[in-house]
Amino acid sequence: MSNVFSFTGTVGRDAEVRYAPSGMAVLSFTVANNIGFGDKQQTLWIQVTLFGKRAEGQLQNYLKKGQQVFVSGELTQREYLAKDGTTKTSLDLNANIIDLVGKRTKLASRKQNYQPSGVREQAPARQVASHDNIDVRMMTDIPF
Repeated sequence: MSNVFSFTGTVGRDAEVRYAPSGMAVLSFTVANNIGFGDKQQTLWIQVTLFGKRAEGQLQNYLKKGQQVFVSGELTQREYLAKDGTTKTSLDLNANIIDLVGKRTKLASRKQNYQPSGVREQAPARQVASHDNIDVRMMTDIPF
């Protein structure tokens, strides 16, 4: 892979699996990525595609609109002719890594014991209810 583009974003369209004439599975979905801040903020829409065996599993059930994801892969840019006759540009990513981040969607929370192949889910952070529960003696045992 000559270029690697990694980012986090929000799934903008539910993932769907299609099959190429050769029989290869192709999973595709769009991800919104916000860049900039304030009045200069823009949303980049990136078409993400995953090919082969990893696209055949249950991953499409977890990639629903609104799900936060981390995606990494090879980025390409293509031009196409829009319906109104103008030339538009599309960002396409051939994914190598797709990680679910943030809270689970409703369907994914019903299948808590299932971990689809090719997906690593970020573990939830542990939280301390209040600072009153911290044992100060343990803090003084730190060697540095």
